[in-house]
Amino acid sequence: MWNEKKSSPPVDRGNAVGLIIFVLGVGTLLPWNFFITATQYFNGRLSEKHNSSSNSSAPPVKNYNYDSWMALLSQLPLLLFTLLNSCLYQQERVRVSISLASILLLFVLTAALVQVHMSPDAFFSVTMATIWFINMFGAVLQSSLFGLVGLFPPRYSTFFMSGQGLAGIFAAVAMLLSILSNADSSSAALGYFITPCVATFATLFFYLLLPHLDFARFYMSRSVDYETERSKELLDGSGRFDHTLYHRLLKRIDNSSSLLPVYHNDHVRGGNHGGFTDSSSPALTKHVPNKGIRAGSSLFCLIFHVQIWMMALCVSCVFAVTLSVFPVITVRVQTVYKDNEAWVFTCVCCFIVFNVMDLVGRSTPSLVQWPRKQSRLFPAAVFSRVVFVPLLMMCNVPNSKVHVLFSHDAGFVLLMALFSFTNGYLASLCMAYAPQLVRGKDAETAGSLMTFFLVLGLAVGAALSFALGSIV
Repeated sequence: MWNEKKSSPPVDRGNAVGLIIFVLGVGTLLPWNFFITATQYFNGRLSEKHNSSSNSSAPPVKNYNYDSWMALLSQLPLLLFTLLNSCLYQQERVRVSISLASILLLFVLTAALVQVHMSPDAFFSVTMATIWFINMFGAVLQSSLFGLVGLFPPRYSTFFMSGQGLAGIFAAVAMLLSILSNADSSSAALGYFITPCVATFATLFFYLLLPHLDFARFYMSRSVDYETERSKELLDGSGRFDHTLYHRLLKRIDNSSSLLPVYHNDHVRGGNHGGFTDSSSPALTKHVPNKGIRAGSSLFCLIFHVQIWMMALCVSCVFAVTLSVFPVITVRVQTVYKDNEAWVFTCVCCFIVFNVMDLVGRSTPSLVQWPRKQSRLFPAAVFSRVVFVPLLMMCNVPNSKVHVLFSHDAGFVLLMALFSFTNGYLASLCMAYAPQLVRGKDAETAGSLMTFFLVLGLAVGAALSFALGSIV
């Protein structure tokens, strides 16, 4: 048997596979982060007057509402292709390679357009099309890489998620360095967009290098060997499909499902720390009727599971609140110190603070998880984040229609820190708690359901940003 032939994996020398998976995590979120951080560049290009004849006949500057359109057109393809990725039957290697190559070409196009003079209407159309397609390929890339990382031991998923968390910091630091470089605006923007080109090329290189490492090849070949073995078992001596054996295996699986353990709702699967195992936790019991979700349950059963719905609504609410004001409102807040560079303030106090504190929030559940998943305080904590919407709208936004309550920079930074920390912390708890509410065989389905509602929340937040942006 396969598992007898390959029972001991080779050593990950120098943690090379962990480093590559970390780089892959960074690469998956580069498109979103580099476009959202460059909001000043795009709004500046769109506010330029295109003089076709004379200055006196130049039309007034048009409000393109770039931030809201960018957020919406980033999340819609992510929502659509997250659902359609399961219908793409090409090999994972083909999907990832084509996605990374396409993202690289679109970043090269964006960098080239820095030196091309275009009318604002044409530039807006090309930019929105680029954002749509680059996030379309990003969705396929992210879904494919999540499946790849799932083949490795659990700690490699931590490397991948850490890479995704650092992608935003990487983009913000790249923008800050381009601002502080003392180059003209065109050269600074060109240098900024060349950075993701190099990073995406490096991601593609490391991905192609991954199968050549013994440790990675061991885990990546397991699923292939398993499927090959199962296929051989279902073929008779003449190479034809054995329907009798196929139905016998299905019956065996169905009969054995009643012997699967049931996870009680009042225990945390895998121990008291969510996804972190604790062998001393009495989380498992044998076939207890009317406890948890019944054996053999499917997505249809999960749809009617109240607690799964609560977690799904919570994760949607977390990201809907976040994207409704970030970045469309937060980038408009300006410093009270007029002598300072305005965009340096936005880059540091908006993007860097958000990404750093969001990463801290995502990491905190490994140390403490409160409120517990059964507590009524958990949904209360999630829905209370709505208070950040009016509070951030009352920061120092020039010519705002809303009363300014937090005029000083310190108030805005504090709000951003709390806003981003709760985003990362509560979202991580939602994603960790949901699989714990179902039996082990339904955990993957629950995770897929949660991923859909996560992306749905992002899309809803992007849509809400249009209305909130018009108020401020």
